[in-house]
Amino acid sequence: MNILDYEWRLREVMATRGLFSTTKLIPLLNERGVHLSASQIYRLAAEKPERLNLQVLVALMDALDCSADDLIGKVRVPSARGRATGTEDAPGAEKGLDVLREKGLRPKRADIIPNDKS
Repeated sequence: MNILDYEWRLREVMATRGLFSTTKLIPLLNERGVHLSASQIYRLAAEKPERLNLQVLVALMDALDCSADDLIGKVRVPSARGRATGTEDAPGAEKGLDVLREKGLRPKRADIIPNDKS
């Protein structure tokens, strides 16, 4: 199963508009009928939201004069998994091994030397 992911780029868009403080968004959103607390706006800018009200999205787009594409960035679809390796459920296996596979790095093949002491 493919899992969709996205880049939340609100901070970057704010910076290109000269807004370096999240509190500067409060009056801009209030003018557009969206009333959020300072902590809610900070979380909106600092973290990738799991859910976002469309009125808030449209107000951000209008206040920052940008599009949804500017705020959301590229949608990435991770590639489908290959064959099972037996390490898929190991803790940390997904992070470390996927990075190595993407770089084309593989472990050195072991040489088996027969024991001549029979």
